[in-house]
Parts: sequence; C-alpha cells; structure tokens
Amino acid sequence: MAESMKGLKRSHRCTEVSNENIGETVTVMGWVQRRRNLGALIFIDLRDRSGLLQIVFDENSVGAEGFAKAETLRSEYVIAVTGKIQKREAAVNENLKTGDIELIAEQIRILSESDTPPFPIEENSQTKDEVRLKYRYLDLRRPDIQKNMMLRSRVIYLMREFMAKEGFLEIETPVLCKSTPEGARDYLVPSRVHPGNFYALPQSPQLYKQLLMCSGYDRYFQIAKCFRDEDLRADRQPEFTQADMELSFVDIDDVLDVNERLLQYVFKEAIGVEIALPLTRMPWQEAMDRFGSDKPDTRFGMELKDVSEIVKNCGFGVFTGALENGGSVRGINANGQGKMPRKKIDRLIEFAKGYGAKGLAYLSVNEDGSYKSSFAKFMTEEELTALVRAMEGQPGDLLLFAADKNKIVWNVLGALRLELAKELNLLDPNQYNFLWITEFPLLEWSDEENRFMAMHHPFTMPVEEDWDKVDSDPGAVRAKAYDIVLNGTELGGGSVRIHQNDIQEKMFEVLGFTKESAYEQFGFLLDAFRYGVPPHAGLAYGVDRMVMHMVHADSIRDVIAFPKVKDASCLMTEAPGKVDERQLKELQIGILE
Repeated sequence: MAESMKGLKRSHRCTEVSNENIGETVTVMGWVQRRRNLGALIFIDLRDRSGLLQIVFDENSVGAEGFAKAETLRSEYVIAVTGKIQKREAAVNENLKTGDIELIAEQIRILSESDTPPFPIEENSQTKDEVRLKYRYLDLRRPDIQKNMMLRSRVIYLMREFMAKEGFLEIETPVLCKSTPEGARDYLVPSRVHPGNFYALPQSPQLYKQLLMCSGYDRYFQIAKCFRDEDLRADRQPEFTQADMELSFVDIDDVLDVNERLLQYVFKEAIGVEIALPLTRMPWQEAMDRFGSDKPDTRFGMELKDVSEIVKNCGFGVFTGALENGGSVRGINANGQGKMPRKKIDRLIEFAKGYGAKGLAYLSVNEDGSYKSSFAKFMTEEELTALVRAMEGQPGDLLLFAADKNKIVWNVLGALRLELAKELNLLDPNQYNFLWITEFPLLEWSDEENRFMAMHHPFTMPVEEDWDKVDSDPGAVRAKAYDIVLNGTELGGGSVRIHQNDIQEKMFEVLGFTKESAYEQFGFLLDAFRYGVPPHAGLAYGVDRMVMHMVHADSIRDVIAFPKVKDASCLMTEAPGKVDERQLKELQIGILE
C-alpha cells in the first residue's frame, strides 16, 4: 500500500551524502534498484538521478514493521528512508561515489509500488530501441541517459551564461509562422479562424531574428525549437533545438570570434575539454577537394587525390570517359590495406554504388612493388607507376578510385573514407577536431527545379568581389557563409546577411522570384529593410548534435528526452494519430481516401 509524504522532506539526494555526513540523520528518496535479503539484514540499492546509495535494514534500528516493509520491496518501488550515515565495515565498492558509506534505516515509507518493468533499468541497455522508446519514461531512468540529459541541461545553462555576459538579449520568436517553401518541407498547422489558411512551424527563427536586428536589439540569442518535415537519420529529428543568435554591425571575423570563445567555454566547463583557439578555417572548395565533404572529419588522413591529369590519356575508358564528360578521377589511399580480401573490396564497391558510383576501381601495391588491379590491363606499366606515385602509394597499400561528375566522386570517396576509418578504428572519440568551413557557393543548381537555389537561404551575402559574376557565372559566386564542423558533423552554420535592397532584389531575381512573388513570401522583411537596416550576421547550433558528441552517443535520440523514430512517429504516445471528425469539420478539412 502506497503511503503519502506526511510532511517528510528529502534532505539529500543519494550521492550528496559522503564521509562528512557520517553520524548524521538524513532522509533520501528514490527508486529501488536492487534488493538483497540476507535474513537478519536487507540491503537496498536506492537510485535517484544523482546515483546509488546502499540502505541497510536491520530490525533493531528500523523496527519490526519497517523491516516487514523492506521485505516487500521490489525493483522500481519508490521509497523514502530516514536513517544515519555510517562507514561501511565491509564490501567497500570503489566503483560507486558512495561506495564506502551506507545508510542505516530507521524509518521507511513506500511511496509507490511498481509492476515488473519490461526491461532492466541499467546502463548500456541491450534492450531493442523499439521497446526502450515505447517505454521511454522508464528508459529515461537509466543512469547513462540521465547523465546525458543532465549534461544537456548544463550545456544550455553555460550557453545562456556566456551569451548574457557577451551582451546578448534572450528573445523568444513565434512558433506559429508564415510558410516559406524554400528549403526543407514545413510542418503546417491549419487555422480555425482563417479557414483554408495555414501556419507553419519554424524551420528556424531566421526572418524574425533579422527583424530584431532591424529593430535595434543588436545582439539576440534564443534556445529555439525548430521543425523540419524531412527524412530522419542518426543525427536528425523532425523537431530539434537550436542555439540561435544574430549580431549587428559585424562581419565574419566578429561572429567566428564570439563563437570560438563560446565553444571553448562550454566544452571546458561541461566536459573538461580544452579547445585551442583560433580554430582552423578551410574554404568549401578545399574541403571538397581534400575530403569529399563540406563537413570533413579531420581526425585521420586518407585524403582525396585528384589524378585526372595523370590518367587523361590512358587506355582505361572509365577514367577517360568521365573526364570527357567534364568529371574527374580521384582516389584515396587506404594505407596498409593492400591484402584486403576481394570479398571485402566487393563490399566496398557495393557501398560506393549506394552513393551514386557506377563502380570502384582499385589497385593493390604488393610487398614486392608489383601491382594487382581491376584496370591494370588497360594501362601501361609507366602509367600505373605514375598513378601510384601520385597517390603516394607504398608496398602494402590499397588505392581506391572513383571517376564521374565531381559531385558524385566527392560523395562516393567522402563516404568511403569514413567507412574505412570506422572499420580500421581510426576515429578517436576523445579527440575533438573543430574547424570552420567558409566560402560556400552562394547558389547550387537544382535539376529537379531547373534553376539555381540558395545553398543556405536567400538572405546570405555574397563575397563582394564575386558579385559581378552573378549574371555570367552564378555558380562561381561564393557566399559569406560558414559552418562549424566537429569530427565530421556539422554542429551549426550561419552567414553574413544581405542588408542592401539592390543586392536582395537581384538575389531574388537569380533565384527565379518575380518581384511580386518575393513580396508575397517575404514582404514583411523587405518592407522592414526600407527603414534602415544595420549590417548583420548570425549563426545557429544544433544543441542535440553538440551534446551527442560530448557524450559519445551514436544517435541524437540518446540526448533528447522524447525523440521520434525513423518514420517521425512517437512509439510511446503513438503520435501522429487520427483526430476527431468534429475537429476536422471545425477546421474545414477533409481527408482524401
């Protein structure tokens, strides 16, 4: 039978007691982790969010009634215990923060009983994700998940503290917004008051924070909920949390400076990691050429090499055909993997096909300096030697090549180097390699839309010296945009914004907007720009991704309290779900069968 608190107050969390409290009477409350009945003594491991404390029930100290209650305890019962802290006489547990003390119970109250949970509440659970997420309220009790959530709270606190000291104002922006179809799909919310019209949930506070700069607030900051209706993966959720900021009267260096110091402060205070400043800066083109990715993992080498010039006149049609079609031939050197079995190489070829490759050419450098290759018969010995030299190949190395359009070659080899790094254990989770990727292309061509689209968004400032190419060669115009990357993950990104009307109007024109359509979507921002707008820039971090790296989690689901699964559903609440016909009628919405 569950009892009430009856005025009893908790004096300490489980691990807030120590040797300094020996002899003191304390009251602790929490969940029963484990019970051991030795007849005359009952031992309980009591758990709360701080950790475990051993409770000893002796009939002489807790009384016959209290001892009888202790005998009924089971896993996950919620109890309150009052008693004295004493030094453990035996069985000291050096793995526990409270491993050398225990609480001798004098009073117990059973606050709540529990059914047998569907899986053990323990660290590093082997329970299937589907089961854990269905019972997420139980999964959240696991000590490793609780540590993740407490660190997340600490990170957000540190961010707020740092930003306040730097003169940022925390201002909330709306969640019910106007839909702007550029970019990812919006989540739409029907309006009851305006039938047939819809709000959109924000993909980011972008337009509002720019308006705040127009309003003179100078430095804005917000921990913002954002929503994108896009396919999920390990580091992506339909709703996520951004640490969002915007600054006035600044250029790139000012934004990068404050954010480098923010990262340095948060990582040092949250997990004790020292970040040396300034961080490396790498132009987008260099990142793509060296790593095949605009979010490169620089903890290991295996960089891409462009060998187009070496093979342009060779007899291998796969290479020459790609070059004739305006593509390139590039390779990576898997050092020391020359004896990789053919079966494993075939698996890598299939992996590459998943990223758009038609195939994958390979060459093994044997220990005696000879070659074993999928294309050797199409090239002379001199051509093969020149190719190996260009790849810095040594006896025992495996060289892998992709030949196609640049975009496909980058995608294939960028993914392949990461796959090999995982297989070869080249990724040190305790190494934190930050870098800025800068000078992104302002625009990228969309075959689907048959037009140029903004790589970031329509309000990104072009690099001034490139702007004269906007009509003649729009794809060559660089943006004053920047991403912060950590170990192959984009933690955040931002840009200097356009604040001149003529550049903004031209940008819309290049993106295929008429003046009318631009005003239809963004009129409130363009109108605001008529009344004096300061130069401004900003950046936003994915808080979930940042914490995921701090705790070495494989998925952001382990740092979000109530995450969704791959199809954007919640296994616990069974959302999304059907709604009452009356609600649909009120919104004047019909469901097509």
